[in-house]
Amino acid sequence: MQFRYQFRVYPTPGQQIELARAFGCARVVFNDGLRLRQQAREAGGKYLSDGELSRRLITEAKRTPERAWLGEVSAVVLQQALADLNTAYRNFFASVTGKRKGRKLAAPRFRSRKDNRQAIRFTKNSRFKVLDNGRLRLPKIGDLTVRWSRTLPSEPSSVTVIRDAAGRYFASFVVQTAEDEMLPPVDAEVGIDLGLTHFAVLSDGTKVTTPKFLRRAARKLRRLQQDLSRKQRGSANRKKAVVKVARAHARVTDTRRDWQHKLSTRIIRDNQAVYVEDLAVAGLGRTRLAKSVHDAGWARFIAMLEYKAARYGRAFGRVDRWFPSTRMCSDCGRIGEKMALNVREWDCPCGAVHDRDVNAAKNILAGGQADRLNDRGAQVRPAFVPATRREAVTHPDVALSTRSVEGISVL
Repeated sequence: MQFRYQFRVYPTPGQQIELARAFGCARVVFNDGLRLRQQAREAGGKYLSDGELSRRLITEAKRTPERAWLGEVSAVVLQQALADLNTAYRNFFASVTGKRKGRKLAAPRFRSRKDNRQAIRFTKNSRFKVLDNGRLRLPKIGDLTVRWSRTLPSEPSSVTVIRDAAGRYFASFVVQTAEDEMLPPVDAEVGIDLGLTHFAVLSDGTKVTTPKFLRRAARKLRRLQQDLSRKQRGSANRKKAVVKVARAHARVTDTRRDWQHKLSTRIIRDNQAVYVEDLAVAGLGRTRLAKSVHDAGWARFIAMLEYKAARYGRAFGRVDRWFPSTRMCSDCGRIGEKMALNVREWDCPCGAVHDRDVNAAKNILAGGQADRLNDRGAQVRPAFVPATRREAVTHPDVALSTRSVEGISVL
């Protein structure tokens, strides 16, 4: 499997100038390619191929006085900018035709020079190299100082140099992971119910409190946003205030990501199979709980569980979002009425007393195990439950939707 390893880099002032030049050249080539394709479409012409764009925007453009400065950066950076444009178009076309799942994607847009977030990519053709002294050598840029937090499992196939909104620089390596990373098998399996009161409730009864990183930093963020709003647009002080706000947000994001990595790694290490509920995070992000939903970061956490399970030889499964994990009794399988969010405990007619979240986690575990074993003949839903005496009778007005089989009411 291929993974990205990201490390902080510290370019010198001269190297920052060279990186800014490379960022600008890649942005210009991307925008030129997008403009040419838009003009061809408006004129009713054919879709310009990748080779045609490369010839006109890189090879021939370098010979013109207007674009001669494109030769000051590595040609691989320019080629990868066009590759990014092609990827954006392919994703857009796949989204329009329905081949790509998820939310609809818009057409590619022009890149702005005012955006602090910039990136360039070097492939093996550029002959970048990680030196023995730990520095990263990039063509026409120099040797960058890298803060290595771990060693790369294999030789990288490409490296992307990123400048984020906070003004920090990172090197993101694409590597092929080793095949000997499988964890020793364990007997435990777990279902996870994600929420806002508790970030995660496991089927074994463990409850993980929601850290609320964004809520804790809200006071400082509010002050920085107020300072930013008072600065005059286009001024140098406003640019500095923008960076301060970005740094505060980056600190929240990094803290949340580090916490989720540690939690997901612990769950994957201790369990052979992990099951979660397929949440509609995008829909929940449009409700009155939007700020808390985004602060929790469920989507990123589920993605961490999924790729770590594949990497370390664990099983991972998603339970359908319409599965009644909260209303179903984990002991007898009876499905009750809908409950308000303030109902944290409920009693089942069978005599069981359930904690709302723990019961949901147990049902997610049972549902995930059933889905996983479905191809072997196991049932997907819990077994039918013997109905009480007053429920075992089939009434004429519901004969089309209900049938009674040997005292069992099957809906």
